[in-house]
Amino acid sequence: MLENLGVDKNLLSQDEKTALREKGYISLGKLLSDEDLKRISQRINTLINEEQDQMGSELFDSPYIRHPKEAGADRLADLVNKGPIFDRIYTHPRLLAAISYVLGEDIKLSSLNYRAAKPGQGAQKLHADWHESVPEGDFKVCNSIWLIDDFTSQNGATRVVPGTHKMGRLPEEVIQDPWDSHPEEVLCTAPAGTVFVVNSHTWHGGTTNHTNEYRRCIHSYFCRGDQPQQTDQVKFIRKDTMNRLDPAVLALLGV
Repeated sequence: MLENLGVDKNLLSQDEKTALREKGYISLGKLLSDEDLKRISQRINTLINEEQDQMGSELFDSPYIRHPKEAGADRLADLVNKGPIFDRIYTHPRLLAAISYVLGEDIKLSSLNYRAAKPGQGAQKLHADWHESVPEGDFKVCNSIWLIDDFTSQNGATRVVPGTHKMGRLPEEVIQDPWDSHPEEVLCTAPAGTVFVVNSHTWHGGTTNHTNEYRRCIHSYFCRGDQPQQTDQVKFIRKDTMNRLDPAVLALLGV
């Protein structure tokens, strides 16, 4: 399947592989052009106006969601079915090379969601995106963060604690208050269009947006092929979506 999507082992440098293995996250650089960002923003604004108080309902109805609906951020969910503009956000070969380096070649998209930290809000406790600790190498999930806006130290950039994916422990098992700053945490700051890949067992969380603007991103979140999806694509996939996607992409969706 991955070969049919243009993925091969040479798409990641040795340094990138080492960082994923040892630190638990990497930046893939800017994979979205300014024109891409403009078109994605336009589509997001349309969806927000259309869905209003139903925004993100597909996500929060899922029995596998790790985080309940949060007052400090707006969400959109099930973006697979909401326009071809979002297709590359879960099919880009460099992205899939990084995800499969963490999880192995048998992967599927778990969910494709938008998150926008509201002004003055958006902070999250340190967490892993799995309900229990796992031993190093038995990773179940891996996430990517596609920056629609610049991520800065002031607007709620994601924080990560490098190497914690290797501990086999959840934050609440180790630290007294996961809401506190961690002495080893690093902020994922970068210009809009950049993509971070984060082993989801690495401790991470959003920080407070201290600006007057929303801080926006899209998460393409993956799981191992033997794990349940956050968004059940068999349940949600639309006929028009199936008709426009290649068989290899449908296989990546698990349908």
